[in-house]
Amino acid sequence: MSSTGARKPHAVCVPYPSQGHVTPMMHLAKLLHSRGFHITFVNTEFNHGRLIRSRGPDSVEGLPDFRFETIPDGLPLPPSDFDATQDVPSLCDSTRKNCMAPFKELLTKLNSSSEVPPVTCVISDGVMSFGIKAAEEFNIPQVQFWTASACSFMGYLHFNELTRRGFVPYKEENLLRDGYTPIDWIPGLSNIRLKDMPTFIRTTNDEIMFDFMGSEAENCLNSPAIIFNTFNEFENEVLESIIATKFPNIYTVGPLPLLLKHIPAESESRSLGSSLWKEDLNCLDWLDKRGHNSVVYINYGSVTVMTDTHLREFAWGLANSKLPFLWIIRPDVVMGDSAILPEEFLEQIDGRGLLASWCPQDQVLAHPSVGVFLTHCGWNSMMETISCGVPVICWPFFADQQPNCRYACTKWGIGVEVNHDVKRNEIESLVKEMIEGDSGKQMRQKALEWKDIAEAATSIGGSSYNNFEKFIKEALLLCKEDCKRINGIVWV
Repeated sequence: MSSTGARKPHAVCVPYPSQGHVTPMMHLAKLLHSRGFHITFVNTEFNHGRLIRSRGPDSVEGLPDFRFETIPDGLPLPPSDFDATQDVPSLCDSTRKNCMAPFKELLTKLNSSSEVPPVTCVISDGVMSFGIKAAEEFNIPQVQFWTASACSFMGYLHFNELTRRGFVPYKEENLLRDGYTPIDWIPGLSNIRLKDMPTFIRTTNDEIMFDFMGSEAENCLNSPAIIFNTFNEFENEVLESIIATKFPNIYTVGPLPLLLKHIPAESESRSLGSSLWKEDLNCLDWLDKRGHNSVVYINYGSVTVMTDTHLREFAWGLANSKLPFLWIIRPDVVMGDSAILPEEFLEQIDGRGLLASWCPQDQVLAHPSVGVFLTHCGWNSMMETISCGVPVICWPFFADQQPNCRYACTKWGIGVEVNHDVKRNEIESLVKEMIEGDSGKQMRQKALEWKDIAEAATSIGGSSYNNFEKFIKEALLLCKEDCKRINGIVWV
């Protein structure tokens, strides 16, 4: 070590503060840590408290070269026992207005600390563009990580064009009339209709989110590079169009759950988790007692909410199917109330259905007893289900879930869609067909084919594996050259 000290490269990772963004950023951080980076993982104060409650205080302490820091999100802190995602529009509006200053203070603290290496790069969430501005002010190289699908990214980039063409805003009651209008003018998005575009275009009440998502996607184009948690073969058409028409310097490194398998078994970062809810591991023992491809797994993700009526329709559809099922029901899944199911439903499913509040989804989907996944089509869920070769029943809620659903049911051939106004008879019919029917078997076979392609992409020499190597060398380790000049560091 020289007099200035040989130091590791230091990546500061800043996810948007909800589970669907924290999880892939943690995956990326663990991969970088396994490749010799010092990591600072930046949660909001609220989410850091949830992480400690779900995983215990030891989960965020003691790991060499991997530290957690916090910044405020600008919203009033909820009660200490509040265990749900905050209001999304309020959170989006607050992060872009209030997170810049405390993040700059954190960078100053890190760069003046003798306990950690100087910051060499910032990796900020694609919807946390204050990371770009802060890094530029500190003359620190940075990249953006778009944690949703590439097809949704291209959709958001055309929000202004939707307005120019008179599609936005429109009212929810006009969806049936206008929703099937083809949107055939966005490069790389084939067979898309207005109803398949990312949401926030549907009512005037979505004004904050329409502006936020459109502008944050545009802001990504101000970054030197963008990372996508996808693989070339899966979203090839839209990825090529992004490169050709919008932004050439992208790195596709997914599915991250498969790329994580390259982390050595002895690596301490393997133990790091990112779940903001306490996971119920008993469900894995329950699955062990079920037949191959026999179980319906239902999980609406971390944000989706529904009416009590829809919850009951799902419940009775599952009960009437007579099939075994594992159903994840967050306490906040019902709008403004707790999820309470009727006693007669619980009696009917006794011994056949298992209800849990949260679970290790990657392990559940990898279990051989799971035959189909009833999902909201969030991108983490799509990447995890592809990684495990499980077909889907789609009930999209908002954001990128609509285009993900459309692609799953058409281009990728792995799923069917539930009518948004869900009815029990439809649920009963669909789960039976997906578990026992010919079309369900065909979609399961297609999902397994995609699994093989995804595994090839993330194996040594595959497209995602090679892109991750290029990402480190081109986008991150080249940061060394800049930081040598900035900080006078001598690198190992």
